[in-house]
Formats: sequence, C-alpha cells, structure tokens
Amino acid sequence: MQRVRGWERVPVVVQGQRRRRSRAVRVLWVGAELAVTFGVLVLLLVVHQLYWTNRQAQAGARDQVARLERQWDAQHPTSAGPPATGTPPAGPSPGPAVSTAPERRGDRMGREFRSILEQVPPPRPRRDAAYAVLRIPRLGLTVPVAEGTGRSAVLNKGYAGHYAHTAQPGETGNFALAGHRNTHGEPFRFLNRLRPGDTVEVITAAARYTYAVDRTVPRTTPSDGTVIAPVPYSSAHPSLRYTEPGSYLTLTTCTPEYSSAYRLVVWGRLTGALPR
Repeated sequence: MQRVRGWERVPVVVQGQRRRRSRAVRVLWVGAELAVTFGVLVLLLVVHQLYWTNRQAQAGARDQVARLERQWDAQHPTSAGPPATGTPPAGPSPGPAVSTAPERRGDRMGREFRSILEQVPPPRPRRDAAYAVLRIPRLGLTVPVAEGTGRSAVLNKGYAGHYAHTAQPGETGNFALAGHRNTHGEPFRFLNRLRPGDTVEVITAAARYTYAVDRTVPRTTPSDGTVIAPVPYSSAHPSLRYTEPGSYLTLTTCTPEYSSAYRLVVWGRLTGALPR
C-alpha cells in the first residue's frame, strides 16, 4: 500500500456506477424497441383503416349492386326482341312531331306512376337487407341502399343506410340516408361537392326515382335530428328549413373529414319517377 506524506491512498470503486449506467442503457433500449413496435402497429392500423377497409367495402358494394340488378332483371324480363329487319309494313305516313317537351311528358308519367305505387305500395325491406341502388353522377357514385344504419351490417360494408323510420323512395315524406365519409368504402366522402340542381337517382325493383339537390347544411350537430323529419329542417340553424309537405331526399355524413364531431347534410326534392 502506497503512502503519501503519511496518508494511505484508498482506491475508488466505480463498479456500482457502471452497473447503474448499463441498467439505464438497457431500459432506454427496451423503451426504444417498444416505441418502434408501437409505431409500426399504428401504421399498420392506419393502412388497414384507410386502404384495406375501403378496398374490401367498395368491392363488396359493386358485387351487391350487380346482384340486385340481376335479381331485378330476372323478376322483370324484357319481352322485346331485336329490331326486325326488312321492309316495314305499309301504312299511313307519320304525322307531325308532337311539340310536348320530353321533360313535361316524363313528369306526367312520373306522377301517374307514383299514384299507382301509392295505391299499392311495395313491401317494406327487411332490416339490413340491400334493396335499392343510389347513383350520384357528379360524384361517380353507385352504391347499394340497405334498410337501417347499423355499422357492421350496413355502413361498414360501404352501403348507404336508410333511416328506417323515414319515407321510402318516391313516397311523400323524407327518404333519408347515411353513409361513411372516410374508411369502409367512404361512399359519401365528396358529398360536399354536390351543388343545387345536381341529380341523384334511386333505383328499386319497381322504379327509378330522380331527385334534384336543393340545399346543403355544411355543418350541424349530431343531435340535429330534425334534418331527417318528414318536412326537414335544422333545429341548430332555424333559417334552414322546408315548410310544406313533399317528397324529399336527405343525405347525411360526418364532417370534417376523419372526424365525427359534426354532420354534413344535403337535401333534395323528387323531380320524376318512372317504371324500371
């Protein structure tokens, strides 16, 4: 043992500090691994929600539209054959063209057809069952309409869901639909792009109904249930309302995108109905 001016030099032990440092390094390393793993899981969840659910729902919705159309064609096969060829039979020459505008003639046919349907209304659809097709040309949208607004049974399939207590297509009242704006097919993602006068079609086994977009409620609360009333109006925005009975269409979805804080509402009016 060395002595320095009568004092003994005592060695300093640093083994405890080294152990504490190595333990801290291991804790930091494990924490970093857990953070990376959590980040990867979140990324996979985002990809699943934003891409895979859309892919699945959109494919399923297209298949359902095709099934409905095949089913309707089987129920109402066309009896008209291909146009005949050859010399047409002799007969009186055609008279002058009728000056009635096609739109007015179509409106008259629509009113007559609607009166028939009101006398013998079609059977009510089964809950969660797809029974109609919604087409919005401006948005390039074609999706099935199912009875009810359940998430797993209807909305998450990429369908438009019919509020069960509202009117059916073409009926007097309010035919009201809901749809996802993001994920699960997001059929109503671009609902905010609709403008007054845009056409919305609803096709059933019996008829093709045409609505025209009339008004939009850009943002209202989820509790604003009067937007789907028989004569719709917004309790949150009293100036936005209808005051007389009619055949209305209401489309609802969440807003802003990737949030369910508010609701976006589009209203339309029935402008025509023709046999399918």
